[in-house]
Amino acid sequence: MSEPLTFDRYLALPRLSGLRLAPDGGRLVVSVDRPAPDGKAFRSALWQVDPAGVAPARRITRSSVGESHGAFVADGSLLFTSARPDPDARPDGPKGDRQDDRKIAALWQLPADGGEARLLVAPDNGADGLAAARSAPVFAFGAALHPAAGDLEADAAIEKARHDAGVSAILFEEYPIRHWDHWLGPRHRRLFAATLPADPEARPAPRDLTGEAGGAFVESAFDLSPDGATLVTIRRDPRDLPLITADLVAIDTASGAERPLTHGDAWYAEPRVSPDGRWVACLRTTFGSSDEASVQRLWLVELATGRGRLLAASLDLWPESLAWAPDSGACFFTADRDGRVAAFRVDLADDRVTRLVAEGAVADLCPAPDGRTVYALWATMATPPRIVRFATDRADQVPEVLPNGVPEGGIAANGVVERLEATAADGTRIGSWLVRPAGASAERPAPLVVFAHGGPIGSWNGWHWRWNPHLLVERGYAVLLPDPAISTGYGQAMIERGWGRWGETPFTDILAATDAALERPDLDRARTALMGGSYGGYMANWVAGQTDRFLAIVTHASLWELRGFHGTTDTGAEWEFEMGDPYRRPELYLRQSPFEHLAQIRTPMLVIHGEQDFRVPVSEALRLWTDLRRHGVPARFLYFPDENHWILKPQNARLWYETVLAFLDEHVLELPRQRAALA
Repeated sequence: MSEPLTFDRYLALPRLSGLRLAPDGGRLVVSVDRPAPDGKAFRSALWQVDPAGVAPARRITRSSVGESHGAFVADGSLLFTSARPDPDARPDGPKGDRQDDRKIAALWQLPADGGEARLLVAPDNGADGLAAARSAPVFAFGAALHPAAGDLEADAAIEKARHDAGVSAILFEEYPIRHWDHWLGPRHRRLFAATLPADPEARPAPRDLTGEAGGAFVESAFDLSPDGATLVTIRRDPRDLPLITADLVAIDTASGAERPLTHGDAWYAEPRVSPDGRWVACLRTTFGSSDEASVQRLWLVELATGRGRLLAASLDLWPESLAWAPDSGACFFTADRDGRVAAFRVDLADDRVTRLVAEGAVADLCPAPDGRTVYALWATMATPPRIVRFATDRADQVPEVLPNGVPEGGIAANGVVERLEATAADGTRIGSWLVRPAGASAERPAPLVVFAHGGPIGSWNGWHWRWNPHLLVERGYAVLLPDPAISTGYGQAMIERGWGRWGETPFTDILAATDAALERPDLDRARTALMGGSYGGYMANWVAGQTDRFLAIVTHASLWELRGFHGTTDTGAEWEFEMGDPYRRPELYLRQSPFEHLAQIRTPMLVIHGEQDFRVPVSEALRLWTDLRRHGVPARFLYFPDENHWILKPQNARLWYETVLAFLDEHVLELPRQRAALA
């Protein structure tokens, strides 16, 4: 057995994301997150990795604020964002003394042959999103500007005037007004294109492609055609609530002329333009209704005409990330499948689907220009993401881990990972992962903690940095990770079973999975707890009002009263496609609200929430906490004023785990109460 997985060792593990492959296939770049020297935040850096697996990986960026992954330009140079200071900034410029304090991400270029990165564009509110053309020196990015600003310089001047006047108010004129953890104003996101100048000392002149468009391009993904002449993105229109359409549009990067490619019949997302410039592949999700669940599929659009069709039409799974084969004859994509994230290839000519990787969890697909290899990140339930490669034409491969990948610092997960199955009352197969201590046995059965996953549409399928079972296993607990009704990876029928019935079939499925697991002699059926976050927190609240079989319940970022939640969450109108109209039929929301079963709650509960969570507002936790205390339920409330839906700061995460484990130890193991040192 390796060393124990202490929280410090867990924090030290490099967190890989954003894998990119250079146009010539000669180098990989990956973003690596590690704690900053003061331990108060994570800091990103870019590492270069030899795809051949020979040359050692090396760090290619370094600054006190870190760098995020970006995009390769046709000449092999790398674009990235960073809040490092502008070496040529004037202290008397429009940004004035605000620049160093706000740490705004600017756009930088790192030459293909190495050397010093140069600043390209520095929007006053930062750059977000990045795409580069395959065969032209053109790139695109997003930036939020004040409505009255005609360009980036005017926007900086308006913001400085507000700052100098001490004005922070925001006037809203359309819905929605918040997204995840930030307010959608007073600036609105626009999309820009620019051409890299031949003179390395000159800066590009960005072209505003969208102008003031309100919230039309909030977090819209985008891609460029190979020649850089067209940007394909998603335009949102909230004027006909509850419908907020998300249509695919093509924008001329020279004139800004916009052409719709879809027409309000579904939600579209994640567009990718083919290497030959003919096609756009994207995700297409139907709206759904209270009687019929949404369906997510791959959609193929001819860029010139807008004619579209389903891709991989026979596959009964929800596809996610996608990438093009270099000859434009096939698409690679991932999809949840039976507790994994599998990698697939679909050929355009005959819609034939090949499952390339069935085990583990695949992400960040990077097809090589030779057409024979795909590079990717690959994780398992026991190992964090690593860089791998696999062939483009063989089914059910085991990916090859690159031997020269970023040093992992020792993966120290000691838990035994097993796949379990249970049978629901209606005969449906319920899959779960079980992670248990290696020493668990009939003589020394492990106490069990059941984790309910978030989403609600989602599944347990790989290494999880936020909800990591191995930290509990090191403490002696076994952890069950069930995929109940409404989980992805088991076909559309599984999603239909839980659609609009969050507290019904998913609840009984979780109990069925728990009962089946507890038939094992190495698990202690007398010592069990349950926990979950987001929708998993909703499920934790629901379980608390339905049964007292668990000794403790931890509920993080959880939903409590759905009618009030509809009006306070950032995108409440979208929930009407599943839950119905709360103004005409509030009984649907009431029936699915854990609040309605408050009087039956007896189990001790730990409530956790972040102030900056706009997806599940802190008002849900405040009301839950008040209701529990008012009705005499033993409860505690762990509040994070500087966190959102997730707990992102390293020391806050440490406090989270210390508090959760102390709560479980007290109520499940009957140990003396311990309070985290910094709580």
